[in-house]
Amino acid sequence: AAAGSTVELGCSAQGDPAPRVQWHKERGDLPQGRHEVDQEHTLHIYAVTTADAGTYVCTAQSQLGTAAATARLRV
Repeated sequence: AAAGSTVELGCSAQGDPAPRVQWHKERGDLPQGRHEVDQEHTLHIYAVTTADAGTYVCTAQSQLGTAAATARLRV
């Protein structure tokens, strides 16, 4: 991603009941005040900087278990 741009990382999780979906960064925190997760569980990171580079993890959890997927961001 180009510095200053907006990045969208998708995460698809379905189930009944619907799983709880959470995003986190593998080494560090999500960018304070520059991220949001929408109703489709997509992580939006605004005005990305080189400090935002790294691996992001989407975790879906329900009574049936837990699943995780990763996305690597390069800035």
